[in-house]
Amino acid sequence: MLKLRTGRRIYYNVFSYVYDAFIHLHARRDAGDTRNFLVEMANPEGKSNPTILDICCGTGAVIVAFANRYPEGVTVGCDFSRGMLDKAQNKQTSGKIILIEGDAATLPFADESFDIVTCSHALYELKRPTRQTALQEMKRVIRSNGLVLLMEHEVPHHPLVKILFNIRMMTMGSADAMEFVKGGLDPFRRIFPDVSLYHSPTGKSKLIVCRKHRF
Repeated sequence: MLKLRTGRRIYYNVFSYVYDAFIHLHARRDAGDTRNFLVEMANPEGKSNPTILDICCGTGAVIVAFANRYPEGVTVGCDFSRGMLDKAQNKQTSGKIILIEGDAATLPFADESFDIVTCSHALYELKRPTRQTALQEMKRVIRSNGLVLLMEHEVPHHPLVKILFNIRMMTMGSADAMEFVKGGLDPFRRIFPDVSLYHSPTGKSKLIVCRKHRF
């Protein structure tokens, strides 16, 4: 088993106390629009009770949205930060969301357990070997006809916002974070045989949709 990234784990345990306020200040209503776009694009082929996994779930905004959309489904949030999971636990009102502490590179789930796997604005924070391992893990736990949906940042066009974005990339501690965000679909096509690209209504995020097999 890969060793959990201890320093980042402590950072996010502390960051969890202000994370939602930070997202609200940074994204404002765009966060809700992007989240709704992700949920709409999942479309589990007519299933009213899909099994859904949100990796690096943070304080639970995405998995709560899925639980509200599919109240009969099985919704699971996984994050390596106990602080983030505690905040996510406080958000759910139905008690139907399962929250599990775990690392994206060593998912604690059996093969082909889920109809939908999502990961929103988190892969760029991982170093390249860990990121590729995490993608392999997503492929392992998704069912044959399931979808892996990966939301990532677009590079901003506004000069000031772009400067702030570049500063954020530099503070991530991963030398290839910007390369990954600017890059195309190659990192995903190395793992998945069927990869499609979409853009959020706001234009601030891109959605990579991956299938385990070609149909």
